[in-house]
Amino acid sequence: MPTVAPIDLDDHCLCVAFVGDAPVFALASGLVVRLDHGTHRHELHDGLLAAVTTLDGSSLVTGGEDGKVMRLDADGTETVLRPAARKWVGAVAAGPQGAIAFAEGRTATVLMADGKQRAFEEARTIEGLAFAPKGLRIAMARYNGVSLAFVNGAAPAVDLEWKGAHTQVTFSPDGRFLVTAMQENALHGWKLDGKPGDQRHMRMTGYPAKIKSLSWSAKGKWLASSGAPSAIVWPFASKDGPMGKPPLELGQRADTMVTAVACHPVEDLVAIGFGDGMVLAVRIADSKEALLRRPGKGPVTALAWNKPGRLLAFGTQAGDCGVVDIAG
Repeated sequence: MPTVAPIDLDDHCLCVAFVGDAPVFALASGLVVRLDHGTHRHELHDGLLAAVTTLDGSSLVTGGEDGKVMRLDADGTETVLRPAARKWVGAVAAGPQGAIAFAEGRTATVLMADGKQRAFEEARTIEGLAFAPKGLRIAMARYNGVSLAFVNGAAPAVDLEWKGAHTQVTFSPDGRFLVTAMQENALHGWKLDGKPGDQRHMRMTGYPAKIKSLSWSAKGKWLASSGAPSAIVWPFASKDGPMGKPPLELGQRADTMVTAVACHPVEDLVAIGFGDGMVLAVRIADSKEALLRRPGKGPVTALAWNKPGRLLAFGTQAGDCGVVDIAG
């Protein structure tokens, strides 16, 4: 039977993660709380907007309304990657070879591990950032599509156009697909490995609400998403991804919406957070459900598994946070 260790942080939790082995909770105020043999509080920003873990899980990178970009290491060390500035940092991303990217307005900046920097300018505000899983290539989501650029190359960025506002962007783990969340309650995807002339667009529509949470399954066969009364899980195993195939609908509830999803790091299993604070785990193969947390205060806004997949951290809009041990 799963056991829950609660922590009440009394503020909107934007992001949860495991840094090293310790759960961390990043709050909208700019406070990051780290649970590591006690409760450690790190005042990183005057207003937090974005947070992401590095690929090796050793650090949390954050951006805020104060224009700062910060890194919090597993031992509690705080590093200023970019000091306070005039523009808000609305998106951050972590990539291969220790690369970090952040977006402020129409500019994205990539910071390399060796201290080199590269800036990319767009005509419209950059809303989302993602690194390709291999090679230093960055995707920048904006109005009317995504720009794809090689960090170390001189070639101009490739434009993937689709009308509308694109607010998040993610690569599939194998790098074959790129998917964005849109302002208009839909996902849009591009097939990146097709031959010239192939149908490269994928439209994933029909959501009743905005999609705020996306998560790839361990091997990249599935993409789970929020924005409906169940977790909408799209199939990506075939060469054409979800084109012509219906999604799975997991954890269906009649009276509340799915607000956060997190796929298990090993098994084909999805943790699903709801608008009333409930958290379920659902197996993709047979839709079998396990209750991880009963309803609480506020919608679930963030979910994250630790690397072995035994612990699940959760955060809510009301700061009603905690860690679930699924083995009890």
